[in-house]
Amino acid sequence: MDKKKDSLVEPGHDLSKGHEDPFIDFLHRIIRFAVKILAVLMVLVIIWGIGDVIYVLYQRINSPPFLLLSINDILATFGAFLAVLIAIEIFINISMYLKSDVIPVRLVVATALMAISRKVIIFDFEKITPPFVLATAAVVFALGITYWLISKKS
Repeated sequence: MDKKKDSLVEPGHDLSKGHEDPFIDFLHRIIRFAVKILAVLMVLVIIWGIGDVIYVLYQRINSPPFLLLSINDILATFGAFLAVLIAIEIFINISMYLKSDVIPVRLVVATALMAISRKVIIFDFEKITPPFVLATAAVVFALGITYWLISKKS
């Protein structure tokens, strides 16, 4: 990915190795190490999430009526699946950051779109209020426009 096309930081203001100031270079190495720890933790979250998906499916299928899923069961399963996919997207964000030393803005916005989409899919319309739905719609619209603008710029 091109640093100039898809980053939040100006060229020359990233966390690349070999900064002219040794102290800043040391701080950059600490931040890069912290990001690597986050990557390891995200992999653990993904594995845990897969276990959760399996557990949710097992529970839903083994509760009466056996081997049948209600619409609420299906939505709960979708929510668990999408949570794992979002965690994978976050891991990809972290990996790309480690490779390029810049934040991949388009991927971050796409991950946010996936997260808000997950929220919309699992809405319980009996419990949420109309202002909450409108606010969520505004967030989806804003993220959609942002993603479109970023994609158009590339």
